[in-house]
Amino acid sequence: MHSSHLLLEEPIRMASILEPSKSSFFPALTKIVGTLGPKSRSVETLSGCLKSGMSVARFDFSWGDAEYHQETLDNLKIAVKSTKKLCAVMLDTVGPELQVINKSEKPISLKADGLVTLTPNQDQEASSEVLPINFDGLAKAVKKGDTIFVGQYLFTGSETTSVWLEVDEIKGDDVICLSRNAATLAGALFTLHASQVHIGLPTLTEKDKEVISTWGVQNKIDFLSLSYCRHAEDVRQTREMLKKLGDLSQTQIFAKIENVEGLTHFDEILQEADGIILSRGNLGIDLPPEKVFLFQKAALYKCNMAGKPAVLTRVVDSMTDNLRPTRAEATDVANAVLDGSDAILLGAETLRGLYPVETISIVGKICAEAEKVFNQDLYFKKTVKYVGEPMTHLESIASSAVRAAIKVKASVIICFTSSGRAARLIAKYRPTMPVISVVIPRVKTNQLKWSFSGAFEARQSLIVRGLFPMLADPRHPAESTSATNESVLKVALDHGKQAGVIKSHDRVVVCQKVGDASVVKIIELED
Repeated sequence: MHSSHLLLEEPIRMASILEPSKSSFFPALTKIVGTLGPKSRSVETLSGCLKSGMSVARFDFSWGDAEYHQETLDNLKIAVKSTKKLCAVMLDTVGPELQVINKSEKPISLKADGLVTLTPNQDQEASSEVLPINFDGLAKAVKKGDTIFVGQYLFTGSETTSVWLEVDEIKGDDVICLSRNAATLAGALFTLHASQVHIGLPTLTEKDKEVISTWGVQNKIDFLSLSYCRHAEDVRQTREMLKKLGDLSQTQIFAKIENVEGLTHFDEILQEADGIILSRGNLGIDLPPEKVFLFQKAALYKCNMAGKPAVLTRVVDSMTDNLRPTRAEATDVANAVLDGSDAILLGAETLRGLYPVETISIVGKICAEAEKVFNQDLYFKKTVKYVGEPMTHLESIASSAVRAAIKVKASVIICFTSSGRAARLIAKYRPTMPVISVVIPRVKTNQLKWSFSGAFEARQSLIVRGLFPMLADPRHPAESTSATNESVLKVALDHGKQAGVIKSHDRVVVCQKVGDASVVKIIELED
């Protein structure tokens, strides 16, 4: 893998830096995943989130019960209807997350160089001397000198709200630690992370399985975010489980890489999963700080070449309490786009942050600016070289469609697809213009009733950079006479015109299947 990664077009015109940012129907090609919670669950706030660019809603089951999340999702459905903006649903599992339980919820102050005992005895009250935890195998997993972090919401990274412990001695099931810094822990639950230590808990807990088979099935979730994914086998077992749940056989599994174990098996996990979430909160603790950027670049490159969506977390932490990100955060978001990220995932910023709508809006604007200077030419050459020859039929069509669109300066690529695969392949070559993927529903029957599939495929493209789905009318079949296809095309063009991405005299590249052949055509619009 080459380290010459800067995908910038040289030179950037200084004038373009001073131009005002134009906001359009597609604020950015890069997608935004928002975690919904106390500060982002009213219909009004959710409508604002959708309008400012959120296209996937994440429901984190580390906290809150199914009923609470259901109310939020019902509000989201109302917001989707009123704003006419599609939104996909992602269920995030708890996984083998270690937690400190503070039943009284009183703040706990720890002093630097003080001793604190981690105990599996949950009957004990949490205090500055004792922290009860939800796992009885910690004493067997760690040894003297190991590092353990304790903090709220996946370790904020702030030295005043998170504590860095060093294992001093092991007494039976208890682990006695030395506190390396002074901190005040607040709230009912704190995440505990043992750095570079294998935790012998299943990746999918019994609670996770129950939530997926009830809440997940009931809401036909589009994505399952598999927390603490450590091996390809984790993904395989989860897929087996989803297949048995009927409605969820189409749900995509995104493997969340959050520790060194997941990193070690990254290549095989990527092969099995539908997409990857790089959870930089926990990873930043497991990895030495100077290695984080390297892992990010390498992982994103691998996801890009595999044509699988890559999602990056923990970008604008400071916006949880502030209206503006720090300079470093703004640069970080842009670099994520230049490194090849498909989507940015906001956690605490939207879940409990004071400015969920503004955060989504600002992140979208930064992404849009970075996309303008993304070196598509270099990226395209790298991708084609990686795919090698002979190319498959579909790869060849997808890359040709993108090349044609760039050469004729098309304003949009329209792709007819039923499985969503063709549209995802086009997006893999990172065109500089939006790709409207027209999902043609397929008719299915189980002898008793007819049904149309397509909604899953449409929503699942909401996490891929540059893909904007629309569901075609099932009365216009995909492989039919060109006349019917023309009418579907007209609907797609009208959609693009309404959205302000297609104007008269623009060129549009259309990719469609006619019988057994795939066709790429360039249309010049008259009016």
